Amino acid sequence: MKDKTKVEEINRNIYDIKNKDEYQYKMKKGLSREIIEEISRQKKEAKWMRDFRLKALETYEKLEMPTWGPSLEELHMDEIATYVKPKGNMSDNWDDVPEDIKQTFDVLGIPEAEKKSLAGVGAQYDSEVVYHSMKEDLLKQGVIYTDMETAVREYEDLVKQYFMKCVPVSDHKFVALHGAVWSGGSFVYVPKGVQVDIPLQSYFRLNSPESGQFEHTLIIVEEGARLHFIEGCSAPKYNKVNLHAGCVELFVKKNAYLRYSTIENWSKNMLNLNTKKAIVEENGQIDWVTGSFGSKISMLYPMSILKGEGAKTEFTGISFAGKGQNLDTGFKVVHLAPHTSSVVNSKSISKNGGVATYRSLVQIMPQAKDSKCTVSCESLMLDSISRSDTIPVNDVRTEEVELSHEAKIGKISDKSIFYLMARGLSEEEAKAMIVRGFAYPISKELPVEYAVEMNNLINLELEGSIG
Repeated sequence: MKDKTKVEEINRNIYDIKNKDEYQYKMKKGLSREIIEEISRQKKEAKWMRDFRLKALETYEKLEMPTWGPSLEELHMDEIATYVKPKGNMSDNWDDVPEDIKQTFDVLGIPEAEKKSLAGVGAQYDSEVVYHSMKEDLLKQGVIYTDMETAVREYEDLVKQYFMKCVPVSDHKFVALHGAVWSGGSFVYVPKGVQVDIPLQSYFRLNSPESGQFEHTLIIVEEGARLHFIEGCSAPKYNKVNLHAGCVELFVKKNAYLRYSTIENWSKNMLNLNTKKAIVEENGQIDWVTGSFGSKISMLYPMSILKGEGAKTEFTGISFAGKGQNLDTGFKVVHLAPHTSSVVNSKSISKNGGVATYRSLVQIMPQAKDSKCTVSCESLMLDSISRSDTIPVNDVRTEEVELSHEAKIGKISDKSIFYLMARGLSEEEAKAMIVRGFAYPISKELPVEYAVEMNNLINLELEGSIG
């Protein structure tokens, strides 16, 4: 038994590396006009961005906290540092990244990921991107892949046109907070007709305790272009609350295709209040593949707005809520045009008293005639003390549509376990096999190295060794 525990601890330590809390600059805790102005000063921003931040702060102060979903009473903004600038500056040379930061990403496999057929990679540590590179042939085709700060400076007109237009600061309180204190993140622009055949990746690592990460990701895929973007996230465990309130804005133009894959593995002191939204034009398509692990509380509902005729979206997601976790996740889709289609395939697993909630919105507007939507939501509880809830909202405003919604909530079948044990597996091995089979539709949609990571995270959760 001791050997088993030792293996579990080693596995978790891959994600639980803690570097000394060293930094070039760390903002004092709290939220005020002076703090926002100081963030803008540190970044040497143009007046328009500073004014944008201050306006977002005003909106944040006016908006109420969410009154539904998990309680956020543990969150006290006066105990959170909203900006932490790591040592060193951004580099496109891995050797120039500070040694302790480099070692962290080495262990997490970021340089390896770059070597293994990625078109480009960015790595963010606390509030700033520390490393960014992209393959030369994509640069020649006009593809832009850089950090958001560089984009604001070097592609100002393009950023102004799209920045927080898909996700306006008035959406909810934590989007307004994000607009005020955002830092880091990725900017991607794929020109008309360009096919990016191998994925781009960004990895976000939060190291500093009692701090927040507020990265902004903005992706524009022009007419007829294609892209697969992968996002990874992790953080070590601390006893104090950390906050993640990033924002993702995706613009998919006519006949364009974007796949957005995410594996989130935050530690269990993290409040994950992320916002992700896509606007899809005529015959464009956005596919979401999402795995939510770790974090004490998650409130995460990616959204597709099907704006153009024939626009499509697919969502494939899984969450795993263990002891002390409340993962409130789901998907939202709005059909605004005729002949649009959406497919939602959501799965959740809960064990040791974890709470998994699927919360969704399907809205089909009167003009979206001949549209189709299929929703499948499955929940698997591994014991009698866990909880799973499904809270769907279907708002259909025309009769000329096809809509199906299926939800299943259940426990692992004793018959299935008995069947597998009769063939020589232990009870633990039998449960693990059933859970991996349950998760397979999600893992098969991921690139192989991310599918392996997801299966490892499932194994760690089953052993109770995450967080």
